[in-house]
Amino acid sequence: MAHPYFTQNLAKLDKLLQHSTRLGLCILLKDEAELPFTELKTLLDETDGNLSAHIKKLMEADYVSERKMFLNKKPRTLYRLTIRGHKALKEHEEVLRGLIN
Repeated sequence: MAHPYFTQNLAKLDKLLQHSTRLGLCILLKDEAELPFTELKTLLDETDGNLSAHIKKLMEADYVSERKMFLNKKPRTLYRLTIRGHKALKEHEEVLRGLIN
């Protein structure tokens, strides 16, 4: 039977960050000012559609923001972790560390 401490803390994990792609996306953006969609797609080994769906969920939660621009007349979309995203990632990490320790 699970210890109540474990169960209570397991419930504190951020539901959005429990998916590996969304967690990976936030981790990649944690120390970067911005990263382009194409680089995120390559680093996470995701399809355009899957990555877009995960980014959309993170944007709806205000964890990630986007900036659209043109570079050499080509559209480019850049993403960054918001203040709320940084806070959520840090709290998720702290809960995980507590569970592991």
